[in-house]
Amino acid sequence: MLDVDATLSDTSKRIHFIERKPKDWDSFFAHAKEDAVLDEGLAVATTLAADHEIVYLTGRPERLRRDTVKWLKDNGFPEGRMYMRSNTDRRPSVAVKLYRLKELSRERPVAVLVDDDVKVCDAAEKAGYTVMRADWGLDAETQPTLFEAQEKEGRT
Repeated sequence: MLDVDATLSDTSKRIHFIERKPKDWDSFFAHAKEDAVLDEGLAVATTLAADHEIVYLTGRPERLRRDTVKWLKDNGFPEGRMYMRSNTDRRPSVAVKLYRLKELSRERPVAVLVDDDVKVCDAAEKAGYTVMRADWGLDAETQPTLFEAQEKEGRT
């Protein structure tokens, strides 16, 4: 299972939209289709696709499905199922993703979760899942802003 933002896509060019007050969520999400690829994320996705079914598990809202699927395809990511947050879901990312992990593991074993969110990774490991921490996507300056969006505001 692969996260998208700051794991596969470089969010650094649009993080400024949510660093200000009030946060401009519409612009933050509107520019997601312009994200650069994180080479490490593409390499991990490609490697996993050789032996595993790919599942994308993102905190992005459902309204971004078309743009996200197009971005993945246009940038050479392997095909896979995608699970997104409903447009009105504001639960912390850890709650959304852990719930989905548990649901999917009822169908078949989950080989690995690849995610940048420390809280998601910690909770998944505590629940017994294998985790690869995607520490290549965010620098120390932008990390707190994105984590706040994921965990406190339930936005990505």
